[in-house]
Amino acid sequence: MSESTPVGGFESVDPDSRLWGKDAGLPGPYPVICHLLDTAAVAGALWDAVLSERVRARVAGAMGAGEGEARKMVMLWAGLHDIGKISLHFQQQVAGEFAKLAGDPAYTEDNPAAKRSGNLRHETATHWGLVEFFKQCGYPLHKPVRKSPAHQIAQLLGGHHGCFAPTLQVKEINNPSGYQPALGTAAGWREQRLAHAHAVRRTVGADEPLESVLPGELAVVVTGLVVVADWLASQVDVIEPRRPGEDWKTGDAELAEHFEAAAKAVPQWVRDAGLGRAAFPDRPFTQQFPFPPNKLQADVAEHLPGVVKGPGLLLVTAPTGDGKTETALHAASVIARASGASGVYFALPTMATADAMFTRFRRFAKDNVEGDRALTLLHSMAWLSPDYAPGEGATDGSAVLADTEAGQWLRTGRRGLLAPLANGTVDQALTGVLPVRYGFLRLFGLSNKVLVVDEAHAYGPWMHSLLVRLLEWLGAFGASVVLLSATLTGKAASSLVDAYRRGAGFREPSAVEPCYPGWLFVDAGSGEVSTPREVGSSRRRTLRVETRRVHWDVRDHGVVKKSDAQGRRDALHEILAPVTAEGGCVLVCCTTVDEAQRTYRYLASVLPELAAREGGLRLLHSRYPAHERQRITTECEAVYGKPATVAAAAAPREGSILVATQIVEQSLDLDFDLIVSDLAPLAQLLQRAGRGKRHDRPNRPAWTGLPAEPRMIVLEPLDDKGRAAAPRSWGSVYDASLLRRTSLLLEKRSGGAVEVPGDVQELVDEVYADDFGVSLDKAASAELDRMDAERIASAAAEEQLAEITVIPAPYDVVDDLSPLSERSFVVSDDLLTTRLGADSGRAVCVFERVGGWSLDPDRYVPLPAGAADRGEIALIMRHTVPLPGRWLAGRTEENAVPKAWGDRPLLAELALLRMRPDGDRWTGWLGERRIAYSNVGISEN
Repeated sequence: MSESTPVGGFESVDPDSRLWGKDAGLPGPYPVICHLLDTAAVAGALWDAVLSERVRARVAGAMGAGEGEARKMVMLWAGLHDIGKISLHFQQQVAGEFAKLAGDPAYTEDNPAAKRSGNLRHETATHWGLVEFFKQCGYPLHKPVRKSPAHQIAQLLGGHHGCFAPTLQVKEINNPSGYQPALGTAAGWREQRLAHAHAVRRTVGADEPLESVLPGELAVVVTGLVVVADWLASQVDVIEPRRPGEDWKTGDAELAEHFEAAAKAVPQWVRDAGLGRAAFPDRPFTQQFPFPPNKLQADVAEHLPGVVKGPGLLLVTAPTGDGKTETALHAASVIARASGASGVYFALPTMATADAMFTRFRRFAKDNVEGDRALTLLHSMAWLSPDYAPGEGATDGSAVLADTEAGQWLRTGRRGLLAPLANGTVDQALTGVLPVRYGFLRLFGLSNKVLVVDEAHAYGPWMHSLLVRLLEWLGAFGASVVLLSATLTGKAASSLVDAYRRGAGFREPSAVEPCYPGWLFVDAGSGEVSTPREVGSSRRRTLRVETRRVHWDVRDHGVVKKSDAQGRRDALHEILAPVTAEGGCVLVCCTTVDEAQRTYRYLASVLPELAAREGGLRLLHSRYPAHERQRITTECEAVYGKPATVAAAAAPREGSILVATQIVEQSLDLDFDLIVSDLAPLAQLLQRAGRGKRHDRPNRPAWTGLPAEPRMIVLEPLDDKGRAAAPRSWGSVYDASLLRRTSLLLEKRSGGAVEVPGDVQELVDEVYADDFGVSLDKAASAELDRMDAERIASAAAEEQLAEITVIPAPYDVVDDLSPLSERSFVVSDDLLTTRLGADSGRAVCVFERVGGWSLDPDRYVPLPAGAADRGEIALIMRHTVPLPGRWLAGRTEENAVPKAWGDRPLLAELALLRMRPDGDRWTGWLGERRIAYSNVGISEN
């Protein structure tokens, strides 16, 4: 196989208009040549409207062409994406249209293999059918094939339905229909593929060949643009008015006329879709927000603009409550303006925190963002959130701020990250580095945004590994990143910074020692890491930490109590008794849902006066139906959140206790007079402590300590031998090694005072220190070593699994694109979730009432057996509740959903829990597991 030279004036027949490209939803077929030209025109408009000047210059530079010629090349490639539809297998799919070809000898098949050939997807046919065309156009084709531009662009276009096929072999390139008879072995199929391709080339005027393969990150950008162009050009309301008449000719003049009409129309299609680039005007912090900046915010606002010369990574470390969100939004504006970024994605750890951030981000965008600013919310339940008004048919798991019609298009399918502005869970971004269908489209959506990652410390080894790989890709794109953390170790900070630098082309490691509180900036162009700036805190305070070692008598039975140690129940009663008479708001943070429910019931029994008062005792965890959890969260934010006025801050609050799980420790702006927490790793304890005396309230109850000194009481569980140890009921929620290290560290700081922020970074680094156990006695040191070995081995296993699961780093995708969607044989669908071990599913409770099954226990809300429309689907999903996967594994026919739900992807995998009255609660069966529903949510009986 030798280098190719351009064929110049390739002579071919005109495209055959009988070959159809679109049919579904149309009154008649749409010729494939029309769809190809439409898509080429859209690609040109996306080049202009979506890609920034910096990205266009990078793509053109990689092509060795000027920007005008590069634009034409991308239009040509987009216009060739459906060449594979000119194949025997595809054209047979509409019998009436295929019958029009039956008498034409050019398409008559004598080859038995072609007639009986199985399924050949049209995108695969594109890959197989285009190499010859590119060779004719002068694109080099040589050995190894994967390093040939002629093959790379064919493979790229073959990936437009979300997956890239493996590299073709030389023998397959030389005889494609011999190896894929479904392409059609009759001469007309090949002739028409080439005729269509050359017609598109002549019409768009793309005459220059690509001389060398594109780097992996730019191949992703081009593929993403092609996919979006195809989707826009495939809309029924776009196609229908453009259908040509039956006597339409396909000469060059007619094709040029069709293309020019499309080119005039497509800018409006792009605008209607909500695509484009956001603009970030130069505004000081004081104009962006209705309050003066604190020390962190002021320092970033003053000094970051002098450091930022283009794309880069900003790392901000500061205590909970120090205004990192506003810092990030201001910094993202500065960085976007300097780097030419076209938007922002604000990524948070949970759906609840993403929902809470949406309204803040929306307010900021309305006041401070110009240009194209459609804003999407991205997580699986976003479309049910009450803050949005999703359009008709939007049941795919995304919602949008639809202040323009553009929102309708962005709500559908996998399009949310294409919006200029987006806010959602970090999973939505991390999925881009998993080998899932259209994973590369997520990368494309992030490729010229500023990605803000909140709570960057909050992820285990699996998710941290995914974040590392994502940062490598973002560094390669020249996209910018803002990482926010309250408790990030120096080692973790270095791994994230170095990942970004590697992607940007700087392989040597850096020695990052973040200041706390403070920030540093990594320049993507030079790899330089700025000198970390320590900024101090506007909220310096002393955290008072007390530990109480207690026997774990959460359950009613099976507890062996030692006479010399207090039980957890008695400790809680003693600590919380003043709430009833003296007031104050207290958070009791539990490790598991079951223990939170039991704690709530116990407190209701020993504090009856408080429990009888409206809002006196609340419970918040994940195992409530979605609508109920939303109601409770909103109520908690109103009662325990930031006071709206100075007068509200000065008013004493009625006594109230919130019993909750870990869901309250991240990104929710809640303020309590006292924190009571079960033992947890140090980082989580510091996060929870950040909810203590968070806002200025001068009239806090005296029993909770000084108004400016948050107080946290940690309940440390003892086993039946009186040793500190996690109870079996906790399972693997927390690592035993980190719990032991945290326990020892708290014991060592027996004075109970933690200076915030002064002591925080030292404590976080100390709890992970390699020499942590040197001062322990021999037995204790050996036990800690054993626990550490298990933690390190578990982390290594997760990291190794991530390594064999994630897509390659961008610098390893130098020619062959198939690894971007190729799974290892050891990776199952179940593992392709960004939270390893997040083994859960959803169920919906239905309650037996007069008249039939009801979605509500208190009134008759009929179960929509048909789920015929969006409203009924939304009603069902608002009543779903997440349950552990081990519970759902035992489901039986009793738990099967109505048959009609099987056609609804959101409903098909639900489990139905048929609940019947049982005293003051409802009970039912999930397989052999008895389940109860009551005021504490779903519990195991």
